[in-house]
Amino acid sequence: MNTIPRYRSVRFGISGVEVSSTASGTSIVKTIQPLESYPLRLTDRLTHWAAQTPDRSFIAKRDAHGVWRHISYAEALNIARHIGQGLLDRGLSAERPLLILSENDLEHAMLALACQYVGVPYAPVSSAYSLLSKDYAKLQHAIILLTPGLIFAADGEKFAAAVNATAGSDIEFLVTDNPPSGRAATRYADLAATPVTAQVDQAHAATNPETIVKFLFTSGSTKMPKAVINTQRMICSNLQMIRQTFPFLAEEPPVLIDWLPWNHTFGSNHNVGIVLFNGGTMYIDEGKPTPQGMAVTLANLREIAPTIYFNVPIGWEGIAHALEQDEALRKKFYSRLKMQFYAGAALAQPVWDKLHATAEAECGERIVMSCGLGMTETAPSALFVVQEQVHAGQIGIPTPGMEIKLVPNGDKQEIRYRGPNVTPGYWRAPEQTSEAFDDEGFFCSGDAVKWLNPDNHHLGFMFDGRVAEDFKLYTGTWVSVGPLRARIAHEGAPYLQDAVVTGQDRQEVGILIVPNLVQCRQLANLPASATSQEITAAPAVRDFFAGMLQRLAAQATGSASRITRALILPTPPSFDQGEITDKGSINQRAVLTRRATLVTALYDDHHPDIIKPAGA
Repeated sequence: MNTIPRYRSVRFGISGVEVSSTASGTSIVKTIQPLESYPLRLTDRLTHWAAQTPDRSFIAKRDAHGVWRHISYAEALNIARHIGQGLLDRGLSAERPLLILSENDLEHAMLALACQYVGVPYAPVSSAYSLLSKDYAKLQHAIILLTPGLIFAADGEKFAAAVNATAGSDIEFLVTDNPPSGRAATRYADLAATPVTAQVDQAHAATNPETIVKFLFTSGSTKMPKAVINTQRMICSNLQMIRQTFPFLAEEPPVLIDWLPWNHTFGSNHNVGIVLFNGGTMYIDEGKPTPQGMAVTLANLREIAPTIYFNVPIGWEGIAHALEQDEALRKKFYSRLKMQFYAGAALAQPVWDKLHATAEAECGERIVMSCGLGMTETAPSALFVVQEQVHAGQIGIPTPGMEIKLVPNGDKQEIRYRGPNVTPGYWRAPEQTSEAFDDEGFFCSGDAVKWLNPDNHHLGFMFDGRVAEDFKLYTGTWVSVGPLRARIAHEGAPYLQDAVVTGQDRQEVGILIVPNLVQCRQLANLPASATSQEITAAPAVRDFFAGMLQRLAAQATGSASRITRALILPTPPSFDQGEITDKGSINQRAVLTRRATLVTALYDDHHPDIIKPAGA
């Protein structure tokens, strides 16, 4: 007899949708609950908490000795005003913004607050633009597009090569430590010591909902990244949408321990925004979902108990495995956790199931795992799942104040957005901005969705892939890439990290496998020194993927869902070539374009490395 699982109690603030149809065949969907009022600017929340809870820690990060260094709300406001004066003294503006090259830290956070306080936009860009790129093309593009008046990097020497290669000597270079030799640099400490004048509060008073807060770059695929304009209205309205959806955020100050990068909307607008909006505390996690970085994350989680925890699927995979093995970690992690959340890609159901099992073992109940849908252009949240029992692929219903339009596109429905959290456009790119909106002012996302239950719209939507990713086989049969990749991820866990679906204008569907090399090495029982080629050539690894194809073939309902062949990528996806985003997700279109020769080899039946379903 099946029993209904018990979940730790969480109250959802929205409950259903209104759907209306138009003569053109589109549908408009809105949540029943209206959007409530929200602040004019996010810094209003900073001043509020600095007055109401001045000594509460706003943000913390370990110092060089491993001790948490905290900045309270009152200290944050004071630091922001001093730095803000320094920014005004330099004449920074939307035409000459601040460009931030380095990753999450306290100085980065204070610079961001200072920019918001005095109305100077800033642009946090991926550190990979400077540290992983070989040609600095994306960094050069960002500098040419934004024309920054000030560039910041925490470690001057570490970022000096990138700055010297892309920025003229007329652009001031700001560093926390290690000023580079051969280039003048200003110390962060000196900027933060700038005496404050009345000009700072005058500048703050002049900011309004239309003030540009930041430029966030899209990941870029076959073209250079676009700079998405983020205004105060966008960010503040979206944070109110989130709080109405999850009222517990306002009932107890949220505590986050988080690594997600601030150059991305999930880590910055969403996670840091939730903390600041609701008077919580953010612990900066210097870990990452890599073998080395995961150890740092787990050490932090053994010490800091979050009230809500966010991660991307590959990070959750590591967390789930560790929780299964480590009793002390389980006890701390679940001690006050109200909700778990993932975004960025599909979370494999086996990982989801493992998290439920460890929670039930530790505290006798499951913790809600939520998810949703959004994008940089929606600041970021557009839909959330608002029910306890959730399965991979669900994305929920619109947030209050968010209007979505469903537009038929072949056998799919594209989702489009209109609301106060939607960007006004791309910076200095009027043609791209015009192309992004339809004639009714809805932003065209390119994402496809479908009703979870067409007879009960209140249950919301399932993600149905990207409209542009789908393709036809030679027979004219459409292949729906998104759902197919989700099934591949489920069957391939934990040895498959991602997959790229092939077969356009061919007779059969194939895949290019992105392996999880750490898991594959353990499967093959190889030493840590093993090369990627040795790992992927191991019989145990190839046998697993052949068995995966066999299981997928057994589920297939026709040629569009039957995968007949696979090749393992011989080299990892490239950041510079746009094959992989900052979150670690794969850009299908970019991989297919760059690996066209490999795709051709995949359909050569005599190629020695092709993997076929076991028994085929």
